[in-house]
Amino acid sequence: MRKIIFWVHTSVDGHIDGPNGEFDWPVMGEELSAYSEALSERCDTFLYGRGVWEGMVAFWPDAESVSDHPHVLKFAPRWRGTPKIVFSTTLKDDDWAARIIGDNLADQVTELKQQDGKHLLLTGGSGLAAALTEHGLIDEYHVAVHPVVLGGGRPLFAQDARRLGLRLVESRTCDGQVVVMRYERA
Repeated sequence: MRKIIFWVHTSVDGHIDGPNGEFDWPVMGEELSAYSEALSERCDTFLYGRGVWEGMVAFWPDAESVSDHPHVLKFAPRWRGTPKIVFSTTLKDDDWAARIIGDNLADQVTELKQQDGKHLLLTGGSGLAAALTEHGLIDEYHVAVHPVVLGGGRPLFAQDARRLGLRLVESRTCDGQVVVMRYERA
């Protein structure tokens, strides 16, 4: 069975974006980029909630035209070539999305996990991650804690997330500043 791997960047104070929605604080050094790229290589489908999707589709289709960062140059072709599923009740069509799922979240994601193929990578967001966690559908949590206090913003998990016991499988420091922890459900 395929796994859902959740990959998210957070501040030390537990926010995935700043008080005004800013996401200009994660620094993708060489080691963190390699970690992220290794996760995407394990997967053949990318999953996004509506909010993260809007940011991704605004940047990645022509990312090389605005950045020559090594991570951007390596990941942009992979992003364009990988099927992407967006979870949204309001988005009806998008040229970059292979599929949009708007209802029956648990049933549709369970069906995705049962299909043949590599794993599914859920990147960022808090609402979709919390909903999938509530249904027991996320298998691995990869949390990159950046050395910044944002003082507000969206929390790592939506406020109504229920308690979930996790087991630390691995932790490492990337680029001398970002701590990445990999958890599985306990």
